[in-house]
Amino acid sequence: MILGIGSDLCDIDRIANSLERFGERFTHRVFTEGERIKSDRRATRAASYARRFAAKEACSKALGTGLRAGVFWRDMEVVNLPSGRPTMRLTGGAAERLKEMTPPGFEAVVHVSMTDDPPMAQAFVVIEARAVS
Repeated sequence: MILGIGSDLCDIDRIANSLERFGERFTHRVFTEGERIKSDRRATRAASYARRFAAKEACSKALGTGLRAGVFWRDMEVVNLPSGRPTMRLTGGAAERLKEMTPPGFEAVVHVSMTDDPPMAQAFVVIEARAVS
């Protein structure tokens, strides 16, 4: 069963401007250490950050809270499964919200799709509840 769906579109140039203007103040406020390491080593650094920014926005929408009700930027981290497929690691308020919305006897699975076609980056997040066997 689907618990939540979120999408977001992000202007890569806006992220590039924030990176240039605010530097670490911006990246440390919004992104986890793992996300910063991954994005900082990319040739298309701004696009990498923009995809992750869009994924966090989409995830907060799928959680049904947006970036409020105790859900903060760094509570949501884009990580890759061993297969390379992206997903979200949720901590803090985001993890609590996910726990609240997951029915008993089910486990939550977060599906993430990210893409970019400059000047835009886009992400979709679907939160699925699967019966625990």
